[in-house]
Amino acid sequence: MEHIPSFNELIEKSILDNWDLDALTDYKGQTLQYHDVARKIEKVHILFENSGVKKGDKIALCGRNSSQWAVAFLATLTYGAIAVPILHEFMPDQIHNIVNHSDAKLLFAGDHVAGTIDPEQMPGLEGIIRNTDYSLIVSRSEKLTYARENLNALYGQKFPKYFRKEHVHYYHEENGDELALINYTSGTTGFSKGVMIPYRAVWSNYDFAENVLGNTIKKGDNIISILPMAHMYGMAFEFLFEFLHGCHVFYLNRTPSPAIIAQAFADVKPKIIIAVPLVIEKIIRKKVFPKIQNNRMRLLLQMPIISTKVRDMICKEVLKAFGGEMYEVIIGGAAFNQEVEQFLKRINFPYTVGYGATECAPIICYEDFHDFKPGSCGKAVLHMEVKIDSPDPEHIPGEILARGLNVMLGYYKNPEATAETIDKDGWYHTGDLGTMDYEGNVFINGRSKNMLLGANGQNIYPEEIEDKLNSMTMVVESIVVQRDTKLVALIHPDLEEAKAMNFTKEDLMGIMEQNRQTLNEQLPAYEKISEVEIREEEFEKTPKKSIKRYLYK
Repeated sequence: MEHIPSFNELIEKSILDNWDLDALTDYKGQTLQYHDVARKIEKVHILFENSGVKKGDKIALCGRNSSQWAVAFLATLTYGAIAVPILHEFMPDQIHNIVNHSDAKLLFAGDHVAGTIDPEQMPGLEGIIRNTDYSLIVSRSEKLTYARENLNALYGQKFPKYFRKEHVHYYHEENGDELALINYTSGTTGFSKGVMIPYRAVWSNYDFAENVLGNTIKKGDNIISILPMAHMYGMAFEFLFEFLHGCHVFYLNRTPSPAIIAQAFADVKPKIIIAVPLVIEKIIRKKVFPKIQNNRMRLLLQMPIISTKVRDMICKEVLKAFGGEMYEVIIGGAAFNQEVEQFLKRINFPYTVGYGATECAPIICYEDFHDFKPGSCGKAVLHMEVKIDSPDPEHIPGEILARGLNVMLGYYKNPEATAETIDKDGWYHTGDLGTMDYEGNVFINGRSKNMLLGANGQNIYPEEIEDKLNSMTMVVESIVVQRDTKLVALIHPDLEEAKAMNFTKEDLMGIMEQNRQTLNEQLPAYEKISEVEIREEEFEKTPKKSIKRYLYK
């Protein structure tokens, strides 16, 4: 294995090199400069040391994205402890389960989480610490109580004059296979597993980002953190890479609705945008499509002499909706709607689609927007190799396999699941089906576990049908399920639009029936939809906005 630099040493170096630059800002709230982050890390270290936390102990973190969450995470790694990030959208019993399963010693909890969890359900915890001010919510240890009550005095004793650069010395991991964090996958089926992510994988993801974006993004550039940091996609590419690069990260510490995100883009003007498709699609449908989907614009786009100018004008309008200064939008985490992707391609918008998994911390495939092939998810990234388990990878879909520095150590306390997922040759079996062209571009056909079997043994990928259906009139989102041998489309319609137009339930059903007939004209016989069902509530989703399919089968 190649030499893996110490990741904690890189954290230390970034803090020293960017000492007086802005580091972390809670949007419309406080800003911490890099030296402020260092001071707060030191206080958390003193809290750990005096409460009996040892190197290798597990520290859980559960709360909305914030500068304090980021500090607690950095403090955990640089102390030599193991971080256990937990998505704050999880239900209380899921949080209890993960805390217990991970053997966490302490839990940093956000205000919302603190008000919903039951400490009695987590008997192994020595304490629960409030994320906003590091005050104690629960203490089961005299050492912890003493350390928190006397934290400022202990800090003053350690640094009697003032805290300076020369005081920044962090734990340096000895090898790349050392465990850095345990990340519990949200998944869309069953109880999530604890992915053991080593330092080599965290460094490898950073090194990849540095190689593809390091010359484009400069010190001091602004970035908005939209995705939860407890998810590897958000952590790796909206926090860790930027922090090590000397950027200024803004946290949307409220629920990131399209309106809030659009306003934040306008205020912050981020240099790069990392997002799941749902965020991009909502902004384009709400902010862009209404301005351009009129007869005059359609007519102008059909005129060869001026259509290029019109497309350039539309592209500028879309860029403005994202702040106007970003290099590219990187989309990942779920399939991209084809109508929106074709629109972005047509106006030459700088977007690309990546592919990854928590088990790879997370990146597997990527390509810069200049070379990105629409419909694909890029090529195997630095430090990784990818292959398709198929006799003809270019034409016959097979499982996507990945191998390299990014691959996890395994699932915590679950050797059986580890053995099923990583084979003897080190290939991680993604569970995704895809093809690969002669240039190495990977195309995803769907999750193998979502594949449906037709009456005559045909493979049916529901995501492909849903992608077409989601582009139709009044459809917000849908899933296709199998009942006996029939395919049924469950549809959540645009109820706001229906109300504005005074549509009755019968009107909506008529529209959806027309959609079904139009859709079936585009599908082979074995994929045709037999009936549609309207659902007034949005589908329940995982934190990365994948529909929990197993709830609707």
